[in-house]
Amino acid sequence: MNIRDIVYSIGLSGYFNKDLAAVKAGARANGTFLEGKPLTAGYTNIVQAGAIVSVMLLLDDGSVAVGECADVIFSGLAGRDPLFVPAQHLPLLESTVRRWLAGRDVTRFRANAQEIDRMEVDGRRLHTALRYGLTQALLAATALAGRETMAEVIAREYGSTLAIAPVGILASCHRGDALQLDRVIMKRAAVLPHASFTLAKDLGPNGEVLMEYARSISRRIQEVGAPDYRPRIHLDLYGTLGDLFGANLAELADYLARLGEAAKPFDLLIESPVIAGSRQAQIDTLGQLKAGLRSRGAKVGLIADEWCNTLEDTRVFAQAGACDFVQIKTPDLGGINNSIEAVLHCRANGMGCCLGGTANETDLSARITAQIALATGPDFLLSKPGIGADEGLMILTNEMLRTLALVRHRAAA
Repeated sequence: MNIRDIVYSIGLSGYFNKDLAAVKAGARANGTFLEGKPLTAGYTNIVQAGAIVSVMLLLDDGSVAVGECADVIFSGLAGRDPLFVPAQHLPLLESTVRRWLAGRDVTRFRANAQEIDRMEVDGRRLHTALRYGLTQALLAATALAGRETMAEVIAREYGSTLAIAPVGILASCHRGDALQLDRVIMKRAAVLPHASFTLAKDLGPNGEVLMEYARSISRRIQEVGAPDYRPRIHLDLYGTLGDLFGANLAELADYLARLGEAAKPFDLLIESPVIAGSRQAQIDTLGQLKAGLRSRGAKVGLIADEWCNTLEDTRVFAQAGACDFVQIKTPDLGGINNSIEAVLHCRANGMGCCLGGTANETDLSARITAQIALATGPDFLLSKPGIGADEGLMILTNEMLRTLALVRHRAAA
């Protein structure tokens, strides 16, 4: 099966891009908007609508394989590629990339994905968003060519074992939406509520607002959740504890231990308590915090996000054992072949992982992530796109259930 033609279209992502440097520098809030000048290269506003490119591969038999190019909310931060502006990349897609795609045999995914992921133009690799969407389309094409699911393609080509049940999902909720929290408790999300804290002042004096927030989540689960419902509580802090406590890691570890107590009887996961200035500094800082928590007997899991942007980064974090989980932030890794290998590497080396991504993706990229999860077995998935939780839970759950039903049906037949 070959690619007969290629069609591109520019569309909307599931969320927006935000200049985190400008946010932390004190940009003035005006509803969703933030007033002031952006500080990160590529941004024209501190908050701006996210955009994507749909890549449509027209195959010999008339079927169409689709992937979507998207970047993360906080593009240009902590070693990530710059903000993705689709119009800037269309000339390259219509020339070099089109020539590479046209006529290509898609009966094998892995080799094609590795080749496009490594492509260089003028000595530079393609933007991670382009590699992300192009490899999604190639995986979809291979699945169409073989009349199988994308999960089956991955399992066959990477030698992994398909899951027999859906992977648990981290339901990503708005921090101030109590009704949304109730809905994800009702739907028995495996992990909740994500609830971003992006400014140190949001934590309250000495972190008391965050402490009470953790208590309130625990109370609410116990009040309205089913008796046998035991989710993990997850909070994403975007480095704000580092902003609050500075270099005093002992005090920060004490605080995290108390935060773990506030979340009981549920286990607590903390993502990005600190954002350091380099990958090695991030590893060192998280390693010290992890050791400090263990010495205090605290059952608080640390998740790395910033500075863990590539397959190589994932391997380095896993080797260092500096944290309990890494977030495999799918658009940051470029080609989805890298996300596949990252999960498999974590599983083989005792590192927990969330097959994550960003609210700034699409329904299509979310469904493809669900297929990857079934074939690779991460500890949990991040709900996406958007931060509506309901939609993300629905999209990911139903994609996994449909896929598993098809696989079982074919096996029985």
